[in-house]
Amino acid sequence: MAKQLSFDLPAKPALGRDDFFVAPSNAMAVALLDPSFAWPSGKLVLTGPAGSGKSHLAHVWASQSGANILQAADIHEELVPDFAQGSVVIEDVPRIAGDQVAQNALFHLHNLVLANGHALMLTGRAAPNLWQLTLPDLQSRVQAATHAELQPPDDALLSVVLAKLFNDRQVTPKPDVIPYLVAHMDRSFAAAADIVDQLDRLALSEGRTLSRPLAIRLMSAEAPGQAKNSDQTDC
Repeated sequence: MAKQLSFDLPAKPALGRDDFFVAPSNAMAVALLDPSFAWPSGKLVLTGPAGSGKSHLAHVWASQSGANILQAADIHEELVPDFAQGSVVIEDVPRIAGDQVAQNALFHLHNLVLANGHALMLTGRAAPNLWQLTLPDLQSRVQAATHAELQPPDDALLSVVLAKLFNDRQVTPKPDVIPYLVAHMDRSFAAAADIVDQLDRLALSEGRTLSRPLAIRLMSAEAPGQAKNSDQTDC
């Protein structure tokens, strides 16, 4: 029998405000992004684990405020005057901890954006005091910003995240797939993204629907310690 053809099409994430599920783990961050709320000193640091929704919320805020979104590693001194003419989101700031040139550029952008009366959002995974930026003046300014942290997901949020990840790939799992995954997977956004990717690839390669038996087979193949015992206490 011929092998089922699979087409590895990239998933297109939905990044609108209505696509973001508000839960206790992210409610404070969502509240701080309300257009009516003015951040103290005009800046906000948004942190959380991989896949927790930092980029999603950054796009929501940028859409509301007209802000530009930049990766920290892509900032150069010559870009500063143009981008300082409006509000700005700088993503993955800890990635430039060892890049003095990029840190200098971000320092100047930070100061000019705020001096021009605009707002600045900075994102990273860890708390800002752990970013280890080697430019002391930049590190101190980062730590002085209002800080919103996205916490690991509870069951309700994890279910919604899985549903969104499947929807981004334009696939619909059987109704009992997501409850099974939530009960047995590692409780993290990164694990959710990895499992959805693996299930989608497995279903495509075998020409099968996304069913609970397929999910059971995938989770059974995970290394010991990767799956979450349904009786395990959340950490």
